[in-house]
Amino acid sequence: MPELPEVETVARGVDKRLRGDRITDVWFSSYPQPFKNPPQRQAQGLRDRRILSVHRTGKHIVFELGTQHDGTQNDGTPDDRRGARREGWGGVGEIRAQWVVHLGMTGKLLVTTPEGEVEKHTHARLSLESGQELRFVDPRRFGRLDFRNLLKGEAFAALGEEPLAIGEEEFAGLFRGRKLAIKAALLNQSLLAGVGNIYADESLFRAGIRPRRAAGRLRREELEHLRTSLKEVLRAAIRLGGSSVSDYVDAEGARGFFQLEHFVYQRTGEPCRKCGTSIKRIVVAGRSTHFCPNCQH
Repeated sequence: MPELPEVETVARGVDKRLRGDRITDVWFSSYPQPFKNPPQRQAQGLRDRRILSVHRTGKHIVFELGTQHDGTQNDGTPDDRRGARREGWGGVGEIRAQWVVHLGMTGKLLVTTPEGEVEKHTHARLSLESGQELRFVDPRRFGRLDFRNLLKGEAFAALGEEPLAIGEEEFAGLFRGRKLAIKAALLNQSLLAGVGNIYADESLFRAGIRPRRAAGRLRREELEHLRTSLKEVLRAAIRLGGSSVSDYVDAEGARGFFQLEHFVYQRTGEPCRKCGTSIKRIVVAGRSTHFCPNCQH
């Protein structure tokens, strides 16, 4: 499943290509799985919206959308704030709706042209004023698409804290008194939004912490080392376009390179790159977990 760096990479790529563009037409597949609300409502809500920006929230990609040109919402209700400032292609304007995309296990958001080959498991095609096309492809159909009307109080927000922004006190407070394993705590999206299996393993290795240690028993200095290690790992992965260990590609179909920098993830039996000890694999909270028994304590 794409994690924070992969989702961030895709969101940045889509934002770079589509910011300021206008959605002129929408097509959805007949499969019900990808839709958190009816595809007919999503199509009606998306059509003729200006894409003001695209960003990541947790593991979700959020499209911030403007209004129709005629001053009404796309569901037909009047827009009482139709005089609000908006400048179209500059990406500046009043945000009135959101389209929220979760990539699931195998989802991809691709920016292409209408003439580009349509992959077998394409579930959404958004035609754009610029002549480009945005496609959502998801073979296993675990991804989700969700339209939200902000005038109805439907704004999207992640449950957990943002790992790249959280401070020392807030981070330590997340784990205080918790008996669950620190690996399981890192994966809990209500605590930290966006951290997944790859970057939990890699940050614990860099912090020298074994994944089964109780989160609430870690010393304050260990938690601070983990916080800084997590940020360093996530930022390094973003710089390298994420980890392509399965189906992940960015908005242009390119693979990431951070998998070449992994110290432990999916390296079971291979020598540790720091000490030479064989990397071990265990299961924590139902997830495959990789660590060095010598470097992590």
